[in-house]
Amino acid sequence: MAREETTLTVPGPQGDREIRISSPGRVLWPRPGITKLDLARYMADVGEAFIRANGDRPVSLERFPAGIDGEVFFSKNPPRGMPEWMRGVTVTYPSARSHPQVVLDEPAAAVWAVQMNTVVFHPWPSRAENTDNPDQLRIDLDPQPGTDFDDAVPAALELRAILAEAGLEGYIKTSGNRGIHLFAPIRAEYEFQDVRHAVIAAAREVERRMPEKVTTAWWKEERGQRVFVDFNQANRDRTMAGAYSPRALPDAPVSCPVSWEELERVHPADFTIATIPERLRTVGDPWADMYARPGSIDVLLGWWERDLANGLGELPFPPDYPKMPGEPPRVQPSRARRKD
Repeated sequence: MAREETTLTVPGPQGDREIRISSPGRVLWPRPGITKLDLARYMADVGEAFIRANGDRPVSLERFPAGIDGEVFFSKNPPRGMPEWMRGVTVTYPSARSHPQVVLDEPAAAVWAVQMNTVVFHPWPSRAENTDNPDQLRIDLDPQPGTDFDDAVPAALELRAILAEAGLEGYIKTSGNRGIHLFAPIRAEYEFQDVRHAVIAAAREVERRMPEKVTTAWWKEERGQRVFVDFNQANRDRTMAGAYSPRALPDAPVSCPVSWEELERVHPADFTIATIPERLRTVGDPWADMYARPGSIDVLLGWWERDLANGLGELPFPPDYPKMPGEPPRVQPSRARRKD
């Protein structure tokens, strides 16, 4: 029996590329009936905006060979069979281990990743030519149980003001689920640890201003019904779904950039694989000029030092990280109290 496949022509900066799509009729999202070919066409349609947001960066590929309800695995090494016109770049992980990751330089590269069953794209906050120094400050607003997207909106607006006080310009996107991702372009002059400390400084400031609504508590038992500012997304090898990346959730939502003017009237469910191409054609890309004015995190680092002087130290790292300097014990507070 002949294997089912088709070919998709994808325009790009080097001209058209022909990308083979095997099993094009495989259903990836059962509820809306979206197929692998539908996803490949989506990536081709949004390719310019997608590459502008996620290109020239190491990318981890979240792959679903049997659709979003099946097995999933992450590719950090470039998949076998990568075309010669694509590239990888070597990155260093918290363990000090190094190996290459894929870099996407044109829409056809993203479509090829779909051929390899990629659904979610996770770009690094640093560029391929300088992977150790992020050019994005990223803040993840994560609504906790009992809260939702609408609760994250006031926190995002307050964070915008805080970043402006620090001389940074904020950009936002929906997470594709219930949260909000806030980005600020920065000059690629800082190590990951410095950027993490800048994020913690901003997070603590919004927590001071909205203590009943926002928390930096790492342990879930301490968060309550508040929006958690996930500072650990600023660590090396911690990534979030990229702009215009689909999410592996039932209705095929997309992590979508929005303007600040839109924020209070949109909902994450508005943005799906079915709606984003037309949105880009009619509304445009709110992130199109993001890198025109990269800023400095020096003011935020000054706030970090001020907080250190006032007794606010380092915050916990993810459990798979090596023990870090100044880090508090990785013991759940309730367990620590039982030991006492």
